[in-house]
Amino acid sequence: MKSQAVTLFALVFAAVGLAHEHHEGQIPMNYVKYPYQAMYPGDDEVTADSIFSGITTFAKLPWVQCLGKDRDTTFDIAFIGAPFDTGTSYRPGARFGPAGIRAGSRRLTLYGGYNVPLEVNPFLSGLKIVDCGDIPVTPYDNKFAIQQIEGGHKQLLHRPAFSPLGNDALTGKPLVPISVDGKNHPRVITLGGDHTIVLPLLRSIHSAYGPISVIHFDSHLDTWKPSVFGGAPSDQAAINHGTYFYWASQEGLIKNGSSIASILFPYLPSSPSITEYFDPTDYANDDASGFQRIEAREIDTIGTDGIIKKIRETVGDRPVYLSIDIDSIDPAFAPATGTPETGGWSTRELRTILRGLDGLHIVSADIVEVAPAYDTNAELTTMAAADVLFEVISVMAKTPLGKVAN
Repeated sequence: MKSQAVTLFALVFAAVGLAHEHHEGQIPMNYVKYPYQAMYPGDDEVTADSIFSGITTFAKLPWVQCLGKDRDTTFDIAFIGAPFDTGTSYRPGARFGPAGIRAGSRRLTLYGGYNVPLEVNPFLSGLKIVDCGDIPVTPYDNKFAIQQIEGGHKQLLHRPAFSPLGNDALTGKPLVPISVDGKNHPRVITLGGDHTIVLPLLRSIHSAYGPISVIHFDSHLDTWKPSVFGGAPSDQAAINHGTYFYWASQEGLIKNGSSIASILFPYLPSSPSITEYFDPTDYANDDASGFQRIEAREIDTIGTDGIIKKIRETVGDRPVYLSIDIDSIDPAFAPATGTPETGGWSTRELRTILRGLDGLHIVSADIVEVAPAYDTNAELTTMAAADVLFEVISVMAKTPLGKVAN
C-alpha cells in the first residue's frame, strides 16, 4: 500500500513538473487567435437560444410602436414595413413581404451578429436599432395608401437621431449633418411591399436631403412612361411599380446623373405585342430620368469589383438612397417575387457588391417585391432578403451621416 502511494505521488509530481516546464507555451486566457474574433461587448454571452420563439421582429430587435404610443422614442436605425402590393403588374403578394422578411431574419443574431468581411457587429455598434412594425396601409385606395406611406416614413425620418454624430475618425474634427435642413436624421429601412412604395419614400427623403442620388438594384428599369407601362387609364393607375422612378424624376426627387441602376433586362424582343415593355427606346426614358446603368451580365466580364467601381464612381461622396428589388437575385436563389427574371445575380454576388459600398453615406434604404406565397418551404427568398439587409445595416453602422465642416 505504501509503495503504491509513493508511486502515485511520483506520477502527480511529474505531471505538475511537466506542466510547469511548458508554462511559457500556454495560450493566455485572453488570447485572440483570429483578428475577427476581437472582443466586443456581448462576447461569451449565450447564443442560439430559442431564436424561433417570441414575437418575430427583424433580427429579434426591440419592437417600438413608433407610430403609436412610442411616437417620441428616438433611434438611429429603424425598420418599418410598408405592406402595399396594389401597384404590381404580374404576381401580387408583396403585402406579406414585411412579415416574411422578419421571419427570414430570425437567425441573423443566432451567433451574435458579427459581420466578418466588414469587421463590425451592427447590433453591438453602439447604435440604437429598432423595429417599428408596419405603416397602416389601406388595400382599397392606392392614392390614400401612398399618402399613408409617405406620412409614416416622414414621422420616423424627422425625429432626432438617438446618437450624436461625434467626430471624424481621420481628423478628429466634429461632424456636421449632411442633410439640407442641417439636422441629424435617423435612418429608415423599409420592408416592402411592391416597388411603388419608393415614390412616397423618396418624397419623404427629399424633405430632409433634397434631390438624392439613388442606387437601384433591379431586374427592370422602372422608369417607364405611364402611357407605356399600363397605359395610364387613370391618374392613379399611372403610378405603379414600373413608373415610380419616372414620377420621382418628374418631381425633382432624384439627382440626375449621379444615380445608377444595376439591372438584368435580359432581352429586347421585337414582337409588337410586348415591344412597349422591352424596347431600346426604354433606355432613352431611363437616361431622361437621370440614371446610368449596369447590366447584370457585366458581372461575367468585370466581376463584382468592376460593378462596385462603377457604382462608386457614379455616386461619389454624395448622400445616397438605396433601393433593392429582390428580383435582382436570380430566382434560383430568390423565387418569391412578383416579376421574376432568370439570369440574375446570386445572393452571394449581391451581398459582395453591397459590402463594396462601405463608406458611402447611405441615408436610408428599402427592399421590395418579396412575395412569400411563392417561396420554397425553406424560406429561401425571405432569408436572402434579410441577409441582404444585414449587409446594408453593417455598412450603415460604419459610416455616420456627417461630414467635416468646411
